This record gives sequence, C-alpha cells and structure tokens, in this order.
Amino acid sequence: MLKKILVANRGEIAVRIIRACREMGIRTVAIYSEADKRALHVSLADEAICIGPASSAKSYLNIKAIIEAACLTGCDSIHPGFGFLSENSAFAKICNEIGIKFIGPDYKMIDLMGNKSKAKETMKNAGVPVVPGSEGLVYKLAEALEIANKIKYPIILKASAGGGGKGIRIAYNDTELIKEYEIVKQEAKISFNDDSLYIEKFIENPRHVEIQVLADEHGNVVHLGERDCSVQRRNQKMIEETPSGIISNKLRKKMGEVAVEAAKKIGYTNAGTIEFLVDKNQNFYFMEMNTRVQVEHPVTEMVTGIDVIKEQIKIASGEKLSLTQKDITFNGHSMECRINAENPDKNFMPCPGTITGLHLPGGNGIRVDTAIYSGYTIPMNYDSMIAKVIVHGKDRNESICKMKSALAEFAVEGITTNVDFLYKILENENFIKNNYDTSFIEKEFLKN
Repeated sequence: MLKKILVANRGEIAVRIIRACREMGIRTVAIYSEADKRALHVSLADEAICIGPASSAKSYLNIKAIIEAACLTGCDSIHPGFGFLSENSAFAKICNEIGIKFIGPDYKMIDLMGNKSKAKETMKNAGVPVVPGSEGLVYKLAEALEIANKIKYPIILKASAGGGGKGIRIAYNDTELIKEYEIVKQEAKISFNDDSLYIEKFIENPRHVEIQVLADEHGNVVHLGERDCSVQRRNQKMIEETPSGIISNKLRKKMGEVAVEAAKKIGYTNAGTIEFLVDKNQNFYFMEMNTRVQVEHPVTEMVTGIDVIKEQIKIASGEKLSLTQKDITFNGHSMECRINAENPDKNFMPCPGTITGLHLPGGNGIRVDTAIYSGYTIPMNYDSMIAKVIVHGKDRNESICKMKSALAEFAVEGITTNVDFLYKILENENFIKNNYDTSFIEKEFLKN
C-alpha cells in the first residue's frame, strides 16, 4: 500500500482525498498557493508546503514546484484530483520517470484520451458507438464544408484538445459553419495552444449520460453504473443524478458492458469515466473519456457504497479489484448540486469574498463535500465551485425532496451563491417530470 501521498490540488477535492487517506492510514502532503495559506486542506494534511503565488500557472500548474515538493517530503505517490494537472500527460510521465506513482492511468493513456479525435477513433475501433463525423482532424474550411454536407446539418465543431466547454460551436448551415470555423480555431489556440479541430453530427436534445469504470493493473474492469449530467449551463454541469430517468435496465446493462469492454481493449487502468450522448430513441454515442476522478463521483458512491477515491489508491498500490461486476448493486437514487460562488442574476458572475457566516445542511442521506468555513476568504484566482451537496433517497422523488430541504438549510453569508437558482431548478415542472435535456437551462431559465 502507498504510504505517503502528495495531493496536487486544492478545495473540496483535496479535502476529500486527504480524508480518504486518513481513513486508510496513509500520510498526506498538501500543496498550496500563497492565496490558499488558510485553506482547509492545508490544515487537514499531515504536512503542507507552499509552491508559489496565487496564479494557477505559478502554483497548481507548476509541475517543477510540485515534483520538488513531493521529493522534498518523501512522497511515494501523487493524487491529482480533478482539474489542474489531473489530465496532463507530461506531469504523469515525469512522475513515472522519477519513481513517484501517479494515481491515475498511464501517461500514454492520458495523452490518447486527451486528444478528442484520437479518442473517438480509438473507441470506434474498440466497438463503442460513435457520433458520425470527420475521420480525423479537419485542417481546411473546404474540407469542413464537405463533411458537414455529407453527414447533414446541424453539426458541431470541437477543438481536439478542448475541455471545460471551450472550443465548441454549433452550425446549422454553410454560412454559420464558415463563421464559426475560424472562431473555434482561434479559441482553441488561445485556450489550449492547439487549434486543431474535428466535426461531428450534432445530436439535438440529447441526455448526457456517463459510465464510471474502475480498472486494476491486472486486467480486471468493472462499471459502477451511470450518472445523468444533462443539467448544464454552457457545457458546465450543475446537477447530476443516478440512476438516469431515461435509462432502462437493459440499456444500462448494455452501456456498462460497452464501457467495460472498451476499457479492457485499450488497456485502461484506475478510475475513468466514459461519457455518452443518448438520443430520444435510446441510441448512445461516445463523446469523450475523462481519465481522472469526476466532480460528480459522490452520487455513484451513495448508490453503490463504493469509495471511488480509496479504490483509486488501492489500484495504484497494485491491488486487484476486490469486487466483480456481480458484486456491485445499485440502491436507491442519488443527486448532487454544485454550489458556486456566483451571481445568477448577473450572468453567473463569480463572487469571491469572505464568508462571514455559514450553516451547512445535515440529516439522514445528506452529504456536503466542501472546504469552506466561516471566516474563510474565497480567492478570485480559481474555479467558483465552493461545495457539493449530495443526497440519497429511496427514489428520485425522495432525492428531490431531500435536496430541496438541504438547499433551504444551506446558509452562507458574505458572498452570493447559486443556491436559490438550483432550488428553482428542483421546483421546475419539467425537471420534476424528468422531461429535460442538455439545453434545459437555456430553454427554461435563460430565455431572454
């Protein structure tokens, strides 16, 4: 078993990892920027080391400083969490070269799945259904127009190295494609230093459903069911739930089997998520694979009883999976709401600041993953997510009721949050009826 883990992250996911390590008897080292000196993860870890100023580029994305911190404190492994360097193949490769275990897949796998066009081709060869589109990267506008007219509009342009909802544009005709083509290339160059892109058929009104997989280093792979992540704003997830209200047991079994078989064929290890689009006819298509733990992993933990973080650590330690697929059961329904320090009335503008008062909800089946506390100052330098509220009920209706109760009890003073906006979603008639898709937020709440 790994003995000392450097947590290369911050916020609630750093706290989440540190707590899992403590329960396993594993020592931890926290890294922090100058802006995070009073952050909760710093005080919870066994050791903490400052790695640079507030800027992410000079701290949480500073590979040299992080590696030096791991070596200086005698860590045998690094857990990257999500975001920052979690899907940076160069970082994973350096860890491998100097004998520090990267808690995630091999760097070559990160590289492969991080390139959207290569990932799509790889999954296609592994027998996974893919959305019709370009066979590889598209380098010229004329080629883009030819492909679009072949697969028929609407189409979606995607930056090959994209992520976080950036580098994505939809076109419904030639005129729009001509306009959006250069915009996507420019945005991709600025955001990812890579302007390559590819084209796919745009699946209208889909549900965004992902399958969680765990794969050890001995060829064993299982799936932990699906998560429906269709409540999104600008491709950023806001509410996730499991099971999905549109997935039948038959389809769940099929999607799970496809995901497991794909992970085996490509030689995947550790935790990963294969994301799909599901259309109105229950056809599912591969979208991308995330080679890290997901923000929404707690909903899976609530219905399976399996600790995803601990499983990641066990796998990285060389252990075989202790569960086979037949051992995994799904109980009840779970839902997660992402609490952000932002103002929905001002186009969701981030609202950093000092928390002057705080009350977190509790009760049977209610979990809050967070790193905030009264007196804590939320820096302006990082993502606006400050907490995740997760509930578990016997069915979807009970989960909605529990979540409404939890949000009504969630009180934070000194900053503005999206709690009230999330509550409105839970009261929305179409959401309650499970009649929604990835365009739900825009249709129901951002009409003007």
